[in-house]
Amino acid sequence: MASKDKLFRSLVAEHQEMVVNTCYRFVFNREDAEDLAQEVFVEVFRSFEQFREEAKLSTWIYRIAVTKSLDHLRRLKRKKRFSSLKRVIGIGDPAEEIAAPLHDNPADACTDSERTGILLDALSTLPENQKTAFLLSKQEGYSNQEIADILKTSVSAVESLIHRAKKNLHDKLYKYFTDH
Repeated sequence: MASKDKLFRSLVAEHQEMVVNTCYRFVFNREDAEDLAQEVFVEVFRSFEQFREEAKLSTWIYRIAVTKSLDHLRRLKRKKRFSSLKRVIGIGDPAEEIAAPLHDNPADACTDSERTGILLDALSTLPENQKTAFLLSKQEGYSNQEIADILKTSVSAVESLIHRAKKNLHDKLYKYFTDH
């Protein structure tokens, strides 16, 4: 049993940051992401014997993290507690972790922050499957084959999801910027 505990501890140490960051990109709340990461590793521990090595271990863990994150969002929606991302983001805005470009003009920096908020709002309106495929591709840098493995679907389905996500984002952002 001690060797299993040691193996599990090293697995958590190796993948914890990736799992927390993955969850955060879906829920936009650090505390929730950390709680979800704990749930992910409980699930990994419980079902480790079922891991069939059809995919890489990291892909399997990533799939669990995405599923837990999406389940969390569904629970929030069902309980009517999921409002807009603006309210949730607050101080923990993921855009703040990205190095801001150096601007001589504070108005330019403010504009970039507003654009990030507009993009996050548009992302939050996408159907979950499109948002997931888009984030895995554009933010995480996964290939379409890896995304298909994570989402348990075909590469052509992933391509279609990403294409529709881009089109929906384009339409939403175009409308926003022509109205404002």
